[in-house]
Amino acid sequence: MSTQQPAPSNSEPFELTDAIASPDRRDPVLIRDMVIDDLAPVFHLGEQLFKNELYPTLYRTWDEWEVTGLYNTDPEYCLIAEVDGEFAGFVLGTVIEKQLTYGYINWLGVDHKFQRRGVADSLVDRFVERTIHQGARSLFIDTDPANEPAVKFFARKGFGNVRQHIYMSLDLSRHEYYGRLIDYEQDQVERTARKHRRRPKG
Repeated sequence: MSTQQPAPSNSEPFELTDAIASPDRRDPVLIRDMVIDDLAPVFHLGEQLFKNELYPTLYRTWDEWEVTGLYNTDPEYCLIAEVDGEFAGFVLGTVIEKQLTYGYINWLGVDHKFQRRGVADSLVDRFVERTIHQGARSLFIDTDPANEPAVKFFARKGFGNVRQHIYMSLDLSRHEYYGRLIDYEQDQVERTARKHRRRPKG
């Protein structure tokens, strides 16, 4: 998840397509539902924000299926921000109903040119309203610990109870089964080649 550290903004609850004014009142932030034409802009902005060299964990899990999957299963929790008619950012999430109903923000992204203009605040505020309306009692997010602007932003929005994730990896190319599989496939290729060489010419 990636975001800048924008200034706070105000929103009117349950007016789900109105313009939310940014603090300086000059450039209102419009929050609206995501539509199919937003899929490509959302994906490409995510590619710019969740860079491998900065946030490798986020980069590994961000792809076009992440965007289309959430849009198909939870469209009411996929929101777009616009400033002066320009695509400025997005939030993608879900609400999970188990013993307790809770919301989850999977992705939050704001275009660099719209940082510090209330875009992330407006997106999260609207997402919070929708999850409360759905009966959620809690809202969860996760982000790369190295993404300090995002950590500070969510802390300012009232998120707490921080827990660090531990990510571990296994290089499968060094696993013994991987080597045996490669040897087997190479043997099959050589066997096929020998059969073709022995086949009589007609």
